[in-house]
Amino acid sequence: MQEDFRLIVDLVLVLAAAAAGGLFASLLRQPVILGYLLGGIVIGPAGLGLIKELIQVDTLAEFGVAFLLFALGVEFSFAELQKVKAISLGGGGLQIVLTIAITTAISLAVGWVESPAQGVFLGAILSLSSTAVVLKCLMERNESGTSHGQVMLGILVVQDLALGLMLAVLPALNQPAEAIGMTVAWALLRIGLFAAGAVVAGIWMVPQLLRYLAKTESRELFLLGVVVLALGIALLTEYLGFSIEMGAFVAGLMISEVEYADQTLTYVEPLRDIFASLFFVTIGMLIDPVFLWNHLEVILGLVFIVFVGKFLIITPIVRLFGYPLKTALIAGLGLAQIGEFSFVLASSGQAMGLVSRNVYLLILGTTAVTLVLTPFVLRSVPQLLKWAEKFGPLQRYFDETSQPVAIAETLPEQNYVVVCGYGRVGRILVKMLQSRNCSVVVIDESESRIQDCRVQGIPYIYGNAASLHVLEAARVERAKAMAIALPDPMSTRLCLKRALELVPDLDIVVRANQDKDIELLYQLGAWEVVQPEFEASLELSAHLLAGIGISATAIAREVQQIRSSRYLELRPPREPLAVSRDLKVAVRDMNSEWYSLPLGSPIASMTLEETNLRQLTGVSVMAIVRKNGEEIDYPNGKTALQLGDRLFVVGEPEELISFELLAKGEVAVPQGDSSCQWLRLPANSPWAGKKLSEVDLLSQYGVQVRAIRREGKFTRWPDGTTNLQEGDRLLLCGGFYELGLMQRTASPPVRQSALKLPFITAQVSEKLFSD
Repeated sequence: MQEDFRLIVDLVLVLAAAAAGGLFASLLRQPVILGYLLGGIVIGPAGLGLIKELIQVDTLAEFGVAFLLFALGVEFSFAELQKVKAISLGGGGLQIVLTIAITTAISLAVGWVESPAQGVFLGAILSLSSTAVVLKCLMERNESGTSHGQVMLGILVVQDLALGLMLAVLPALNQPAEAIGMTVAWALLRIGLFAAGAVVAGIWMVPQLLRYLAKTESRELFLLGVVVLALGIALLTEYLGFSIEMGAFVAGLMISEVEYADQTLTYVEPLRDIFASLFFVTIGMLIDPVFLWNHLEVILGLVFIVFVGKFLIITPIVRLFGYPLKTALIAGLGLAQIGEFSFVLASSGQAMGLVSRNVYLLILGTTAVTLVLTPFVLRSVPQLLKWAEKFGPLQRYFDETSQPVAIAETLPEQNYVVVCGYGRVGRILVKMLQSRNCSVVVIDESESRIQDCRVQGIPYIYGNAASLHVLEAARVERAKAMAIALPDPMSTRLCLKRALELVPDLDIVVRANQDKDIELLYQLGAWEVVQPEFEASLELSAHLLAGIGISATAIAREVQQIRSSRYLELRPPREPLAVSRDLKVAVRDMNSEWYSLPLGSPIASMTLEETNLRQLTGVSVMAIVRKNGEEIDYPNGKTALQLGDRLFVVGEPEELISFELLAKGEVAVPQGDSSCQWLRLPANSPWAGKKLSEVDLLSQYGVQVRAIRREGKFTRWPDGTTNLQEGDRLLLCGGFYELGLMQRTASPPVRQSALKLPFITAQVSEKLFSD
């Protein structure tokens, strides 16, 4: 077969393997990267041996990494890099140095290597993490803009830049120390000169070139020019002795500040995805399953050492730079693998005789296994953190980091809006609210954003908006509304749920990062959910409709109707199975379980609105499966419960226990016309320091204490032995007259916020009241 035709056949086989493997992984609900790796193993030399020209395919795969890093550079602009420059430059550099030093010392001590040069080489390989895999996982989870996402990307950028220096120093490792010093100095000089040239080109040359290409109004010419620019700079860095990947990333950074950055990214993304799949398949081809199996114990041991070692190095470094413990743990777990660029170092080291063939294969196998495990590790991070938060020895550390880092000297007294997240959306929201003389309190965990608030005199809470302690410090019970504009879905859901635990009737508007989050956020209790893409389409439509003569009243009515229907008219129809699958994925980071309604349950035949489950127990019902197999995802308040139903509920462990007690009829609510109110126990209250049985609210006032919120912890259905303390928030249920009398006796709270519960009718009381 002709060589050029052989390359075409190999290329088609690799793309087919990527498509088949990706589809297989998707059907199993696994990251598609794993499918690409599996496809490479199947068609590679260790599998069916279908690929004959591995070198040529590997060369094409380098384009995948180049485009991946080019797109990363376009997205990760200088402005974004500035936000994490300390952890990026200082933390990333410190991580590389420590990893090399510790690896060298340990490998020499236990006899893994014969010389310090080999130890340094091994440390360099272990110091690199996988930009491609981590970036892909962050993008799939929509976490690129989160605090831990930016920290990881900042460290990865420094690692990628350090690859050029490592490749430059590698040939000198077997030479005297003086030669190594000269080589490092020369490499740093070249990097400095290249960086200076890149800055000059990025300011004066690249913008002019893109504007000239855009004036042609030809998509093909614009794309061709961008590709030539990216690959040309990548080849230049290769010629200078660095790496193609480093050049591609720098090219992306040069374009990121130009007005055509978004257009560039839109054009390049399809190329990036195709060539990136080539790269992952070629990595799969390098994996030898037989060798892995024969050396399974050794490789698993090395994988364990790598994960634990890098985690123990990276996590303290991130904490050292002032980031919260949770951010440090996620970054440590997310960067604990060996990167794909380590393949480049390992191949060069084998060619120079720094490692034997067997050691090279062990490095290859260990790297491949860590890459395969990384998506699973990142997926399990929320569950691991949830366990760690409740693990006794670690609990106090999480409590410390969940406290506010700093609080503005003066906060509004009442009737203000809490804005969670001071990114682009949060800034605009604060500006508009202040223009209407509305008081605001900003919550953010970015030092640079909080500094902006200090400069502008905006009241702030420096901390994690999903923390109960931070929300309590913001005194959300005094707020009249809250806006949640956090960058990642997990923090958004936790912030919403915990804010409603503190103030169940708080008016909360939430930005949905994806359209599939809309129903989930409504189900968790949001009053309004805004999806930016849908809102943009509504504004565009309104402008066009006004231009063709439709009245402003008719346009406003139609827009409001679409918003009231939760954008259902704009969202594409979806199969019930797909909705159910997305629901399970969405709540994967939250505590959830299936619960079967017991026989004789007092809430059977009641609607969800009548049961008030979220207010009385804290749980949210996400799905209902009837006895006949019918599944109702995201049931509304009018949905009636039936005997034999299985409910998919979300809540904290103590909330799930409270729900079970209510479902079994072991707890009751007051009879007659009733309501529930939250009361903060002031310092001068005569009840402070007494037990509930001593206060005896039920016999004296006809009021029951349904829950106590104290220092971030929620106690449902407290018994008579519970001590009351100043600052406690009590959920009280009873008649309106009795509630008013009791509040006057306890001393008026800062805010008495009546729950937006329907009055409990006689029918409801008959079902729920047992005794």
